[in-house]
Amino acid sequence: MNPALTSGATAEPVVLDATELTADPQLAARFEESAHRILADLVAKGAALGWVEPPSRGEVAELLDDIVCAARTGDAALRALFLGRELAGFGYWRRYARPTHRPHADLEKLAVDGAAHGRGVGRTLTAALIADARERHIEVLTLDARGDNTPALALYRSLGFTEYGRLPDFVAVGEARYDKVFQMLDLRRRA
Repeated sequence: MNPALTSGATAEPVVLDATELTADPQLAARFEESAHRILADLVAKGAALGWVEPPSRGEVAELLDDIVCAARTGDAALRALFLGRELAGFGYWRRYARPTHRPHADLEKLAVDGAAHGRGVGRTLTAALIADARERHIEVLTLDARGDNTPALALYRSLGFTEYGRLPDFVAVGEARYDKVFQMLDLRRRA
């Protein structure tokens, strides 16, 4: 197991990538279980993560397996942040599949445990994912977010993302409708 996660004494954040998360079967199982708990809790409270109802453990396991496999080939990046021994959040981007879009990737998911909100977890994870994108020569990193998710949209703006489009009332959650906001970070212009 990763030595930084074995002592419970430190509250310093530890950010791991897909290789580090899967190198130890116990850590991998704990990550999967904690990721499911975080996603299910956030979605149950109305978070904009792509589900209307909390995802099943099997759905989350399949999603994480897909991302880990894609990360091994350089088509994705996965990052998880631990505070002490607890998963505080995770996120990933995935390279676009269409051949004409292969130089680009989409930051598909960023999830931070409600207990860790306001502690810089989202910023640290997003910065790590941006660094991974630069390292893998991604030209443009995109994302979309629900229009009412103002903290996330502000975070992304503060890290250099700019809005490039908006679909009004596009996201349906029951009878409620929300804008779908598209943001991008052009990595071609940054060293």
